Amino acid sequence: MTRALILGGTGDANRLAELFARARIDAIYSYAGRTRIPLPHALPTRIGGFGGPEGLADFIGAERITHVVDATHPFAAEMSRNAVAACAATRTPLIALERAPWTPVPGDNWIEAADEPAAAAALPEAPARVFLAIGRQHLAAFAARLQHAYTLRFVDAPDGPLPLPNAEVIVSRGPFTREDDRELMRARGIQWVVSRNAGGDGARAKIDAAREFGLPVIMIARPALPERPRLERAEDVLSWLGHDARLGA
Repeated sequence: MTRALILGGTGDANRLAELFARARIDAIYSYAGRTRIPLPHALPTRIGGFGGPEGLADFIGAERITHVVDATHPFAAEMSRNAVAACAATRTPLIALERAPWTPVPGDNWIEAADEPAAAAALPEAPARVFLAIGRQHLAAFAARLQHAYTLRFVDAPDGPLPLPNAEVIVSRGPFTREDDRELMRARGIQWVVSRNAGGDGARAKIDAAREFGLPVIMIARPALPERPRLERAEDVLSWLGHDARLGA
């Protein structure tokens, strides 16, 4: 009997949960709870951390989990590392549902950065209008560059003061179209874009819009993760589990 655990919190994970529910696969969907109003889906859901790799291993054993799918954000490095360790300890098959990273195309003006502090350091000294598209948990490094005017876009309204006093917050849930992000950049006079290399289609509109305007993009590289098998399509995860991915067949 298959009983899967989806480590979620992304659009890809929500798509996978939908496929699992339609295929009647016994599964639990887990997410960290950083988004206060997650998208609904039909699977049983748990919210919050596990208490490190040992806690995740205990959960796998207690819930009789047979397969784990790491469908977290590519920058959720701690959770992904915990999944690798817990699945190795419990000998549970693990697959990562992970989008391929973006790569520059002709017309892109990218500045590669290893992490958020490096991205902040790459911004110009002169005041500029910056679209900081990195999520609300990762703003602290930019408090050292307060000369800039920042535009921030969050799924939820911030629940406290931000470390960037000169910031406009837009509360909106993606995916966003190129037209959406073109208008955002035009209306706010954006001169620089800072982005994490999330990959996939749901968040790439800002990269395409920046290319159209000829704007520099500071692209933060993904964190290094342990080797693990990975797939890019939710349908392929069903095949990995041994289920027919042709829904309705």
